[in-house]
Amino acid sequence: MTTAVRAQRRAWVSILVLVTLASTNSATQVSQSPEARLKTLGIELPPVPKPIASYVPAVRTGNLVFLAGQGPVSGGKPTITGKVGREVSEEQGSKAARATILVALAALRAEIGSLDRVARIVKVVGFVNSAPGFTRQPWVMNGASDLLAEIFGEAGRHARTSVGVNELPLDIPVEIEMTVEIKPQ
Repeated sequence: MTTAVRAQRRAWVSILVLVTLASTNSATQVSQSPEARLKTLGIELPPVPKPIASYVPAVRTGNLVFLAGQGPVSGGKPTITGKVGREVSEEQGSKAARATILVALAALRAEIGSLDRVARIVKVVGFVNSAPGFTRQPWVMNGASDLLAEIFGEAGRHARTSVGVNELPLDIPVEIEMTVEIKPQ
């Protein structure tokens, strides 16, 4: 056997080992409950903010929960403000989307008791406070979508709409609403 063939075999063995390790890690993630995954990821959900107008944070009908639009807020105040593509970078907007989805998950947990009751994240609608000419709203919203997939695995993959808007309440850069299917009690 030539040196080149041995090197090629070693490379294939290395690839197989990496694929096996990745599959094992994915299987471990899938076997963990969403609440356990939050702990593993070191994520603590924020308190549910009080509505700033005449609405409720969540409405349940049958096995669906419709979550009102949430933003990156803490203590009733925005943690970041401005238009994405002007005062807020795309990366900051994505981080704001990630923070916002945690607020939405806190509202969901308050409504259903435990995120372990989630059967599927059905739909996410993201509004991005966009500067004129900014057209990368889907990449901003990946901050929320990627985290949902990380927490819920396959059940976190969802349909999504990402819309650029010229204003949002309190000048927040991102607002997200979500529809979630829950398991029967």
